[in-house]
Amino acid sequence: MEVIRLHHPYDQSILDGQAVVLAMGFFDGLHRGHRAVIKAAKIEAERRQLPLAVLTYNHHPSIVFEAHAAPLQYLTPLPRKLALLAELGVERTYVVDFTAAYAQQDPQTFVDNYIIGLHAQAAVAGFDHTYGKHDGQADMKHLAQYARGQFTVIEVPKVTVNGVESASRYARQLVDQGRMDEATSFLTMPYQTTGVIVHGQARGRQMGYPTANIETPLDERLPGIGVYVVAMQVAKRWYYGMASIGYNITFGEGRPKTVEIHLFDFSGNLYGETVTVKWLHYLRGEEKFAGMAELKAKLAIDEEVSRTYLAQIENQEVH
Repeated sequence: MEVIRLHHPYDQSILDGQAVVLAMGFFDGLHRGHRAVIKAAKIEAERRQLPLAVLTYNHHPSIVFEAHAAPLQYLTPLPRKLALLAELGVERTYVVDFTAAYAQQDPQTFVDNYIIGLHAQAAVAGFDHTYGKHDGQADMKHLAQYARGQFTVIEVPKVTVNGVESASRYARQLVDQGRMDEATSFLTMPYQTTGVIVHGQARGRQMGYPTANIETPLDERLPGIGVYVVAMQVAKRWYYGMASIGYNITFGEGRPKTVEIHLFDFSGNLYGETVTVKWLHYLRGEEKFAGMAELKAKLAIDEEVSRTYLAQIENQEVH
């Protein structure tokens, strides 16, 4: 997939003039609603025999409009989003730097610059998509007016999953609450994060449950505090295990949040490895135990429950 990065105002000479069908959106999570937009655009692109293109952004637009107490965390940071778009058959993605200057374009100027200017023969977006300066007219209802007959507008209706609108906001809630089975259904795949394996306190090894301690990028959204069934990819190979996200409260108060993963049926030195983690199922919340012996006994139960769960889904595609 070709990736073209644009900073407003961009130089038209960097474009090749190729006509495209353009899907528009931030697409955090690439959930079912987003996939409906990409699918509609792909059908139109195939009908017109044109490349399928996407217009998206380098960070969330809210960065321009409001203060954030902490770095924003995404369901799909940009590298992951681009990889998923490529898997969905997108041939070209325009990644626009979302700046104050970009946001201040009036709707007609936006359309002229970023739909007509990108040589879109058709523009595809969800029913609630907005663009340019939000003045009450920058919505899908008015897009055909701004098109001035130069491109076709395709509006994709609301998609619901189990009666809930398929939206990134709800997907984030599912992840934050550890509802990974529902998140898998909502996102059409297990939720995943990445990280690098670093040194920890080695308490797991003392209990016979050695763990890989994962340092997660700041812009990736971790599931809520608790213990989970996971799959972890190391050097292109997947292993099952169980993970803990929490503060190790058994060993004292005021400790930093850690991500620790015990892999089943694995031995080896993983320090420095970059890994991918798929969060499959929530087991329980974080608990405070009287000491290592009590914690070890609970980990044995967690492992038994995890292996039972994995046996039940062994015929499903989780990798």
